[in-house]
Amino acid sequence: MAHEQTLRESSSFWAQGGLAAAIGPDDSPELHAEDTVAAGRDACRRSAAEALAREAPEVVGELERRGVDFDRDADGNLELALEGGHSRRRVVHAGGAGTGKRITERLAQLAAAETRVHVAEGASALALWSDGARCHGVIADSGPVAARTTVLATGGAAALWARTTNPWGAIGAGAVMANAAGAELADLELCQFHPTALAAPGTDADGLLVTEAVRGEGATLLDASGQRFTDELAPRDAVTLSILERMDQEGRDHVSLDLRGLERERFPNVFEALEGAGFQPERDPVPVAPASHYVMGGVATDLEGRTSLPGLFAVGETACTGLHGANRLASNSLTECFVLGTRAAAAALREPDQGSPPELPKWRFTPPPASTRAAVWRLAGPRRRAEELEALLEDPYPLARLVARFALERRESRGSHRRVEFPGRDPGLDGRHLVCGPDGEPAWHAWG
Repeated sequence: MAHEQTLRESSSFWAQGGLAAAIGPDDSPELHAEDTVAAGRDACRRSAAEALAREAPEVVGELERRGVDFDRDADGNLELALEGGHSRRRVVHAGGAGTGKRITERLAQLAAAETRVHVAEGASALALWSDGARCHGVIADSGPVAARTTVLATGGAAALWARTTNPWGAIGAGAVMANAAGAELADLELCQFHPTALAAPGTDADGLLVTEAVRGEGATLLDASGQRFTDELAPRDAVTLSILERMDQEGRDHVSLDLRGLERERFPNVFEALEGAGFQPERDPVPVAPASHYVMGGVATDLEGRTSLPGLFAVGETACTGLHGANRLASNSLTECFVLGTRAAAAALREPDQGSPPELPKWRFTPPPASTRAAVWRLAGPRRRAEELEALLEDPYPLARLVARFALERRESRGSHRRVEFPGRDPGLDGRHLVCGPDGEPAWHAWG
């Protein structure tokens, strides 16, 4: 892990969403794939969406066999939730909005009991052991580790934005290390801003995620006059844009989320977290506003996790397979971790031994200063302007510069990426995405 100290510092641990899988009687993998592509605003790699939808139901079954207890209804059937962008109820949860905690804790128990797995909790990755032609392992603060295959699972980069739902460790360290080692990155301009993060400026609770699932069960978004103003179950980019527009019209820094019609027992940890922040969701609507949540871009990979650097694989939010396009469909991310993570593990085991590694590289990862996070939120937030993005090109953190460079190159508004100067979508960019190598120059590629 890159600068993440414990399991609780991972985004997966805090994931409130569930796993999207077409297991309902009225559902199918084909419908799931179509919803994924529609949410991705014609920027998805269709083969990735189809693979995820096809293999997701087996993921749920496998996790159950490994001891994960998913929520069930009174008849004992898996309880399926409806979330934004989904045309069917297909999201399974564990412990209400505590799905990530349940899953990661159970899998951590299994890993700890496996004698062939060595867990180096507390260690930090500083660089990849690479000569630019192949990855031979990782360099940690505890020393170098040679490996036939290295799999990056260091999480995303949404904490590069000061207002975020993510833990601090999500600063894109894996992408920075991979690029420095010679791997290509893709789609770094595409950051999803979650529409309902708690608005509590100046407090530690600011940015607290209020899960999409509450809107699936009837929570509503209200303006200053107490009126609904949007479709709460539209894809996240549409809901976020509606909130931003209403905030502009009213001159406020938030709208309100009304949870008063929900049963507390359905989302106990959401109610407890809001109460811990000083709010009373059973009595009053709570203030919310968009915050950075998930970066669709990352280390460019194929559908088996291979990067452009031999010997290096990437999975989860660290990777960019093209699955999410320009706007991730709710609860596809945990599913992705298992579907594409399983594929990557199988492919990594087939990699040949490359013999003795080269000399250790001198480069080492340096985390971003606090000023970077403030600058990325201010200059590359939910709505972007050319002059602000150009100012971000001078930031000391390489990934912040690349976000700006990619955002300048995408001269349109699509999904989560909104350019003030280019408010419309460019049909010529359908099915295309940006990729850069170590030189940092993005180029357009078509998804295969």
